[in-house]
Amino acid sequence: MAGKPWWRETIETVLWALVLALILRYFVVQAFWIPSGSMIPTLVPGDRVLVSKFWYHFQPPKRGQIVVFKYPLDPKRDFIKRVIGLPGEVVSMEEGVVYIDGEPLAEPYVKNHDSFNMKPVRVPENAYFVMGDNRPNSQDSRFWGFVPKENLIGPAFFRYWPLSRIGGIY
Repeated sequence: MAGKPWWRETIETVLWALVLALILRYFVVQAFWIPSGSMIPTLVPGDRVLVSKFWYHFQPPKRGQIVVFKYPLDPKRDFIKRVIGLPGEVVSMEEGVVYIDGEPLAEPYVKNHDSFNMKPVRVPENAYFVMGDNRPNSQDSRFWGFVPKENLIGPAFFRYWPLSRIGGIY
């Protein structure tokens, strides 16, 4: 008894691979390209990162995580920033120093500081305050507000390009 013709087996294999790739991209992991310098030095323009799309189904975002989210003012655009303020916390800034509930936040990942001042704001429930690591060159929650939980896509966890910078993201 003869098996399937080679062309049919090839088409089935390609179709199954396509279906599996689409399922993985939609539910599990997605690649993103970094277009701007708002996260320098952690991420630079042209870096490519992987984002876990299922992570926040099991645990909430943590301060310091780098997250990809739907931009609140234009949900067709994806942004990437670092989580600074969690729901219920009060965030303020004096001369570029971030304060959480009145205590200064240690931010070793910030190399480019500014002298920004911001009056205290309370992060609403089911929302997050996010900022770029390159403070003088970052449009973030200081300017357009909070990121609703439903806008979160997931945490960036791995840089896969360029090869000279491959590795985990912190």
